[in-house]
Amino acid sequence: MALFSGLAEKLQNTFGRLKGKGKLSEVDVNEAMREIRLALLEADVNFKVVKDFLTKVKERSVGQEVFQSLTPGQQVIKIVNEELTELMGGTQSKINLASKPPSVLMLVGLQGAGKTTTAGKLANNLMKQGKKPLLAAGDIYRPAAIKQLQILGEKLDIPVFSMGEKNSPVNIAKGALEFAVSHGNDLVIIDTAGRLHINEELMGELKDIKNAVNPQEILLVVDAMTGQDAVNVAETFNNQLGLSGVILTKLDGDTRGGAALSVRAVTGCPIKFAGMGEKLDALEPFHPERMASRILGMGDVLSLIEKAQASYDINKAKELEKKLKNQEFNLEDFFEQLQQMKNMGPLDEILGMIPGLGGKQLKNLKIDEKQLVHTEAIINSMTPLERKNPNVINGSRRKRIAQGSGTRIQDVNQLLKQFEQTKKMMKQFSGMEKGKKKGFKLPFLK
Repeated sequence: MALFSGLAEKLQNTFGRLKGKGKLSEVDVNEAMREIRLALLEADVNFKVVKDFLTKVKERSVGQEVFQSLTPGQQVIKIVNEELTELMGGTQSKINLASKPPSVLMLVGLQGAGKTTTAGKLANNLMKQGKKPLLAAGDIYRPAAIKQLQILGEKLDIPVFSMGEKNSPVNIAKGALEFAVSHGNDLVIIDTAGRLHINEELMGELKDIKNAVNPQEILLVVDAMTGQDAVNVAETFNNQLGLSGVILTKLDGDTRGGAALSVRAVTGCPIKFAGMGEKLDALEPFHPERMASRILGMGDVLSLIEKAQASYDINKAKELEKKLKNQEFNLEDFFEQLQQMKNMGPLDEILGMIPGLGGKQLKNLKIDEKQLVHTEAIINSMTPLERKNPNVINGSRRKRIAQGSGTRIQDVNQLLKQFEQTKKMMKQFSGMEKGKKKGFKLPFLK
């Protein structure tokens, strides 16, 4: 499921028509604004936000900067891109840290929004930036909440402070702060309780924790898939607690994107992180300018590079380059490349970051991640000799590999063909072959 896919497709269709015109009249602009309005409302963007957004875009689009431009259609797209970026906060909003550690981050939100998991993901993210986080188990009401946080802590090798379910959340927060000071943790992330709905008891408890530990950040964890409800929840929490930021969870599961486009405008609170999957490293800093580019089909090359850098082993990349030069690329290397690509995240999300591959193109592109599983099974069923030298794989070997991997001989043949295509393509990229590149199809695209 591609992020913002419905909105992206509609906006890109609208802009495709604009780009085809040499000159734009006010009628053209008005028609485009009407289509943008419908697309945003269908994406569950707050009505007032849509109205204000279109007023700003239209004011700029009917001015001289468009009508006197050599490429008026592209100029309108540029304006929409800039205003979308501004709508989501303009620039990335980073975590505030105390001048004297430890810094305290307090996670709040309704039950079911994903606070506990997000606490682990956030700790993991900041640990990679050189911090020494401590997780504090402040949710004493939800069954197994403390245990869940402790399991996450074990997986990430991050300490978890707990005083059981009998102590008050305020005492737990204070105790965690004291523990952090004495054990050299420069960051405390407090997981607080939620309710199924906002009530006075919940807010009173959260205010008590806030007053007791004076956190640098009060971050609302909110489920992006709840759409307008997410914005309403954010507004209420902000009025009661004074939020410093929002973390949107399950943004990868929301094809509409209304919450991401509305929450900043309605509350004034920046979106600091977005949950993009279930894995513990699937929490990303929220970049408004990159998100706007992705919605408009312009790609997100910076995020793609960052993901590649985080997933790819530099030494292995150098080793691969050497193998390509010596024409030693084999099925083991091919398998390794597929594994590293998988580590970058869901394939539709990765492809959506490539400029020009927006909602419309991805809609027509069938991504078969099961094919990757079959590919792995086939390669795993080969002997070390066969992986290193695929030329030895004759008819009887193909039959054995197919049986061992639970696939068909045709699947084995197809993989070997794709491997040869990949080998040729990689030689071309390394400058070993000149001339026109032949068509290439990745094994997970149909």
